[in-house]
Amino acid sequence: MIFSRHLRLPRQLSLLLLATACGAPPAAAPPAVAVSASSGPAQVTVTAPSEEGLPVPVSEQDPSWGSRKAYVTLVLFSDFQCPFCSRIVPTLNALREKYGAEQLRIVWKNAPLPFHGRAIPAAEAAYGVFSLGGNDAFWKFHDKAFENQQNLTNEAFDQWAEATGVPMSRFRRGVALNTWEPKIRADLALADRLHVNGTPSAFINGRVLSGAQPTPAFIALVEEELAKALVKESSGTAREMLYAELSTANVAAHPLKADRDDDEEPEDTKTVFKVPVGTSPQQGSPTALVTIVEFSDFQCPYCKRVEEPLTQVKSTYGDKIRIVWKNEPLPFHPRAIPAAMLALEARAQKGEPGFWGVHDALYLSQPKLEDADLEAIAKASGLNVPKAMAAIKSNAHKATVDRDVDLGDDVAASGTPHFFINGRRLVGAQPFEKFQAIIDEEIVHANAVLAAGTKPAALYDALIKDGKVGPDPEVRPVVIPKDARSRGPATAPVVVEMFSDFQCPFCGRAEKTLDEVAKAYGPRVRIVWRDLPLPMHANAPLAAEAARAAGAQKGDAGFWKMHDRLFVEQANRDGLNRAALDRYAREQGLDMAKWAAALDGRTFKDAVDADAKAAAALGISGTPAFLVTTAKGSQGYYISGAQPFPKFRRVIDRVLKDGAPKAAAEATKAATAPK
Repeated sequence: MIFSRHLRLPRQLSLLLLATACGAPPAAAPPAVAVSASSGPAQVTVTAPSEEGLPVPVSEQDPSWGSRKAYVTLVLFSDFQCPFCSRIVPTLNALREKYGAEQLRIVWKNAPLPFHGRAIPAAEAAYGVFSLGGNDAFWKFHDKAFENQQNLTNEAFDQWAEATGVPMSRFRRGVALNTWEPKIRADLALADRLHVNGTPSAFINGRVLSGAQPTPAFIALVEEELAKALVKESSGTAREMLYAELSTANVAAHPLKADRDDDEEPEDTKTVFKVPVGTSPQQGSPTALVTIVEFSDFQCPYCKRVEEPLTQVKSTYGDKIRIVWKNEPLPFHPRAIPAAMLALEARAQKGEPGFWGVHDALYLSQPKLEDADLEAIAKASGLNVPKAMAAIKSNAHKATVDRDVDLGDDVAASGTPHFFINGRRLVGAQPFEKFQAIIDEEIVHANAVLAAGTKPAALYDALIKDGKVGPDPEVRPVVIPKDARSRGPATAPVVVEMFSDFQCPFCGRAEKTLDEVAKAYGPRVRIVWRDLPLPMHANAPLAAEAARAAGAQKGDAGFWKMHDRLFVEQANRDGLNRAALDRYAREQGLDMAKWAAALDGRTFKDAVDADAKAAAALGISGTPAFLVTTAKGSQGYYISGAQPFPKFRRVIDRVLKDGAPKAAAEATKAATAPK
């Protein structure tokens, strides 16, 4: 991951899915390492101390390559789905070849980013291979995963694991039961302590090297540390002590500092949010002193884990507690929505007891949530099974789920499980004590409100009436050039203008969301392309010109065909260089003389620069960025980043209903104009 403003990952978000006080202990410490050193005819055994207590710790439970006594240790925090992590795989290979296992040790740490939906499963599968087959098996799996980064499926994991020779029954069982998840969480917690805010991030004898740096940058740092290590060794330091001494000294000389985003905030459990109950499923009385609104996902293992402390909450506080369920199916959990449909259909058929009975059965069944599993749950719950399965197939309760997701967006419930206790936020699979601390305070508060004259039936509304609500979407001006490439009819009532970069991985993710938009809205939406190649993406400007050159020869169809190919090839190291662009042009039947003239002469550079200048005028500096408006709108709702489909759905539906937004500046101007 390149460390720029638009790609930064706040530490709270990076730990949201795996490391939010889930209550599981870290992995057990390994035994000490015994090393034999030769000194003349006698053999002296030196027991090396554990490296787990070092500033950048290493343990035998970390996949590694190279000797424990290597002069230089490179600890790498990485993500199997991150395209920037894939770019340093050749660098690691070059370092291995150059230095060998006696001079260099490479240690792998997991740092799956939460917006990479397959990174967590890949990390668990890879660590499972390591646990069952050791280092050689891990690196074989590692190489396959990065070679096939666009195919991180469970089927592929099975295939790659089998090729390493690990026992497949144990591997599949471990994956199904999330056996190796605690190690992933422990690595993420370590990444948080070391202020690792993105991937890849390397520590070379404790010295930080962030991002997909070129191979010479790694070599330069390794050479410096190698020289220092040789001096240490010549002065009498045992080789098994080199990493401890050098990394400790390096971190002391260059303390690890947090690289906070401006928008990163500390944990806040005091602010009250206005989270209405509505008609959602609930357990407990509406007059309860404390209402816990839970945003959750039936496929999320952390949502399942928090059921135990929630059960303790209910048994401890009894009728003082009400629990309200809101659906928050995460986009990388494909079985979360079918499971939600079954639970809501159970409610439709059998009321609140029906919902909560299926709720419990779904978590008991997790991770087995395929149609056959859901059908078995429906049958065991006494439901009308054909009707239940039809509800799943037709997404019969989609409107209910959409309302919950929209509310979650309003109150920034961006991960699961997510709780609001009388409106106060608590994030993650927290232990009972975390709930208890807030609940005890809220019982005192609620009793005081009742004593002041509030009716019990109105208590919850009174407690949240002044709570924080989500802001309206930001509004910015829209000016679309007449010659901008677009798809969808020119008469579409909604226009989605996107500023994008062919080399930006987040733009690639956004393309999939836009495909969902096109499928959902059909001729009601027109999508307009604007170029914004970012400075750190060296191949992006020429790629943008290449798409325009294809469009100049074959119109919109030619542009979008080249556009699609560029995003498909984006993750390949050389997928956007000039030779690759020429190959795509030939494959698409373009006139290569005209093509070469356009790219060599930079015919479309001014047009690309004009788009970038327009973005700057709008205050847009990162990609992807979107403005949603009407066909003739002069103002649009601004969406920043690779947001999920529900974010677009909300804004598009609003434009369809209410038309283009009005600029805040217009209202201010009217209010302050001279009379």
